[in-house]
Amino acid sequence: MTHKVLIADDEPNIVISLEYLMKREGHQVLVAREGEQALSMIREHKPALVLLDVMMPGKSGFEVCQSVRADEALAGVKILLLTAKGRDTDVAQGLALGADAYMTKPFSTRELAARVRELLGQGA
Repeated sequence: MTHKVLIADDEPNIVISLEYLMKREGHQVLVAREGEQALSMIREHKPALVLLDVMMPGKSGFEVCQSVRADEALAGVKILLLTAKGRDTDVAQGLALGADAYMTKPFSTRELAARVRELLGQGA
């Protein structure tokens, strides 16, 4: 089943590899390169899943996650925080703000694809 997936990251190489991976998995891909843009695209397109970088220009991924979780109309949107910030406190903060999952960069594409399938209810 095709799902709409938003990639929110300001690093072009990460965006390219994530976009390739998500399209290969059969998803429709949207891209945002900074926090405010990500939030407006989430509100407009209501993607099934957001692959959200924490450190972005404008709003951080944490702020975007918090805004999405505060909006009842977006309750069904899954959020996977994808970041270089891998300290336990960062992970705890991301999950406390309502992220459905948290992965640190660098990540295994196989592991990420499996996590995406899991979050979208497609099994492994």
